Amino acid sequence: MGIPPEIWELLKGVTKKSEYERIAFEYGVTDLRGMLKRLKKTKVEVKKSEAFIKKLDPAYQVDKGQKIKMWVELSNPDLPIKWMKNGQVIKPSGKYIFENVGKKRILTITKTTLADDAAYECVVGDERCSTEVFVKEPPVLVMSGLDDQQVVVGDRVEMEVEVSEEGAQVVWCKDGVELTREETFKYRFKKDGKKHILIINEATKEDAGRYMIKTNGGQSEADLIVEDKQLEVLQGIADLTVKASEQAVFKCEVSDEKVTGKWYKNGVEVRPSKRITISHKGRFHKLVIDDVRPEDEGDYTFVPDGYALSLSAKLNFLEIKIEYVPKQEPPKIHLDCGSGKTNENTIVVVAGNKLRLDVSITGEPLPVATWLKGGEVFAEKEGRVRIEERNELSSFVIESAERSDEGSYTIKVTNPVGEDVASLNIKVVDVPDPPEAVRITSVGEDWAILMWDPPSYDGGMPVTGYLMERKKKGSMRWMKLNFEVFTETTYESTKMIEGVLYEMRVFAVNAIGVSQPSQNTKPFMPIAPTSEPIHLTLEDVTDTTATLKWRPPDRIGAGGIDGYLIEYCKEGTDEWIPCNTEPVERCGFTAKDLPTGEKLFFRVIAINIAGRSPPATFGQPVTIREIVQQPKIRLPRHLRQTYIKKVGEQINLVIPFHGKPRPKVTWTKEGKPLDTSQVNIRTSEFDTIIFIRKAERHHSGSYTLSVQIENMEDNATIKIRVVEKPGPAHNVLVKEVWGFNALVEWEPPKDDGNSEITGYSIQKADKKTMEWFTVYEHNRLTRCTVSDLIMGNEYYFRVYSENICGLSETPGVSKNTANIQKTGIICKKLNYKEHDFSMAPVFLTPLVDRTVVAGYTTALNCAVRGHPKPKIIWMKNKMDISGDPKFLQKNNQGVLTLSIRKPSPFDSAMYSCKAVNELGEAIAECRLEVKAPQ
Repeated sequence: MGIPPEIWELLKGVTKKSEYERIAFEYGVTDLRGMLKRLKKTKVEVKKSEAFIKKLDPAYQVDKGQKIKMWVELSNPDLPIKWMKNGQVIKPSGKYIFENVGKKRILTITKTTLADDAAYECVVGDERCSTEVFVKEPPVLVMSGLDDQQVVVGDRVEMEVEVSEEGAQVVWCKDGVELTREETFKYRFKKDGKKHILIINEATKEDAGRYMIKTNGGQSEADLIVEDKQLEVLQGIADLTVKASEQAVFKCEVSDEKVTGKWYKNGVEVRPSKRITISHKGRFHKLVIDDVRPEDEGDYTFVPDGYALSLSAKLNFLEIKIEYVPKQEPPKIHLDCGSGKTNENTIVVVAGNKLRLDVSITGEPLPVATWLKGGEVFAEKEGRVRIEERNELSSFVIESAERSDEGSYTIKVTNPVGEDVASLNIKVVDVPDPPEAVRITSVGEDWAILMWDPPSYDGGMPVTGYLMERKKKGSMRWMKLNFEVFTETTYESTKMIEGVLYEMRVFAVNAIGVSQPSQNTKPFMPIAPTSEPIHLTLEDVTDTTATLKWRPPDRIGAGGIDGYLIEYCKEGTDEWIPCNTEPVERCGFTAKDLPTGEKLFFRVIAINIAGRSPPATFGQPVTIREIVQQPKIRLPRHLRQTYIKKVGEQINLVIPFHGKPRPKVTWTKEGKPLDTSQVNIRTSEFDTIIFIRKAERHHSGSYTLSVQIENMEDNATIKIRVVEKPGPAHNVLVKEVWGFNALVEWEPPKDDGNSEITGYSIQKADKKTMEWFTVYEHNRLTRCTVSDLIMGNEYYFRVYSENICGLSETPGVSKNTANIQKTGIICKKLNYKEHDFSMAPVFLTPLVDRTVVAGYTTALNCAVRGHPKPKIIWMKNKMDISGDPKFLQKNNQGVLTLSIRKPSPFDSAMYSCKAVNELGEAIAECRLEVKAPQ
């Protein structure tokens, strides 16, 4: 297969090297350097040749593994030629096949590989012509495509794809622009077997976009989203209340270990000193103040470097006042928020944080403190929630606050003088629960509508909005759909690829943080409704039904077709009435229970997951009324001649017919009604079946089928013949015996099996042994001459009759015998002159030129007469082929056959048959051309 002329001209007209690379990639040329060298040679001016009438084409292209033929036509068929590949002489082999057809010289290369991609020459004397063979590799398919990725600035990005062939050439593009090797400083291309990887060492905002990889057999694309770094606060700093000389510790945790920051007190940067220690270990930042003093009280803030973020907390200094206390003093609870039975205070704590309530108690004698939660006494001294007692101080500690810790707490202190009570409420706030009932309500060609319900628990703080993510099914990478919180519960996701399965999930956000992700939506596929069905036609109509047929839509899309809905509307109205409640899958439907005589419009709508397609309609209304159609029998071709079956076989004949209304069907045999006890008849609206389970001879005859509608009628006659094996030959006699020969005659069998006798099989047996041997098969006459009998033996003969069912079950045996007399018997001389049959060989039927297909055994036939029997010599191109096992020679009574087993193009030649005897010789010739299969 040669390169198309327009592509060859395109190569010759290229001036830029990059264009050569593009053309080589597009048309599968693997050896770019070799192509340029060969192209340079082809630009040399061609001189007129004396040896070649037709030279090789400038170039040929063939798919890897296929066969290619190159040929030249010489001015003189006797000129010797040489075929060369890259300057080396090619020798004939199973891979390289040389053929000579007239003046044509053909080189065939079987099962081409990349090694056959080379320059070839045909050399005749001092002249030569050359060509280039380009072996094109099969299309490279994308086996595993790209995935969407979402990274932050500075991250390393690896986009990986797997193709069907190792070492395949691919092209990477970004936003439709090819990425070349000149941009290697930013992009690095890596090959690992069938895998191709695009690597971006440090991603920037400019690297965001749609990336695509293309091969010569497919492509894949994905989006890369690059975001600014977001710092997440894992643990904030909490307000502290400490006493003089105690230690104050502010501690926070952020998501990035490398982030540094500064501490501020009332807006002034805090510097380390003997009392103040600032530390940074991993994600934790800590400010420790030893020996707290009143001047340390204030607002403390931690600001991470490089982020518009700050964490603040307050340090409260608890001043201890020493007052004169009488020995008898009622108990007193000292809270900043006040004390007493009427005080209701609320303390808010973030889930997971530690809460410590240090309550000062005074009284003389020292009062006893009791804590109550919801009216029940709480006295645990160890565990996550516990009470710690010190002199004049009762502390309620919650190590890691949970939602169950929320509630009303009461501290009650008593001594003999009296009691005091203070109540407070602890409110635990947390991130909200995930959104519920996340679902896809509708999809389009590249969009989908996502809906969800708010979380059942908002974490104790109002939900401020939602974050959405999506990914391709099977991928592990989620892509954010919004960076600002989305306040609604319905979201439209766009820029999706039709036919690709996606999953989506939603996060709820409040002032505390982001919830866990919701359950993934069921996998969904962006698809659009199909186009309208085409070629809507009316197949049939009756008084109450109409049969419609149509073709599937031109554009179906990735959603496929779930079925079709059929509707009708009366002329003059706009009310469309459905004919089917469930979509039908096939492209045809019979609408039933239609109003007789009404004019109706019909329309067909394709249905898939995306909804209803535009309708296909008729331009004119259909009148619901039966149309009378003349009856017609469509007799199958094989029943237009006598239908033959053997006794015992099954007869099952289907004869279709048409006509409206339904015709009346009548069967007769030889003009009489059928006996339904022997022949079964089954009739439907469109055909009739005659069925005989086990055929007998009496079932033979002429069967007539009649279909009738009112006064219109059509008839068809079927002739059936049931046959079986014939009876034996009748009256077998030995009529004459002479020398070593016997003439045997007989009469045809009395029962021919209801079929023509096609021949007879004759056997002989020696009277001594009675072992039977076949003498003749398929003998057409009712006599035969049996030769080569043995002298002194006596022979019986038997004859089998034969028809299309086979040989008769029993033979007819000769009533007398043939006795071959021994030597010594005097033979009377003939009183007439014997005829001289001597003649030189003469071909009665000559050889005929033939063209055959390679690989299929063929035969050459002719007929010759001559006496004495001539010697037969077969020749190929005048060379004797008698000893060649490829050729099988046969001579049957002068009919000569030369069988050639599985000929190849090398067997194309002039074949001749020569017959020779002592009176002369004769010769017959023909040309055999063997063509390769197409």
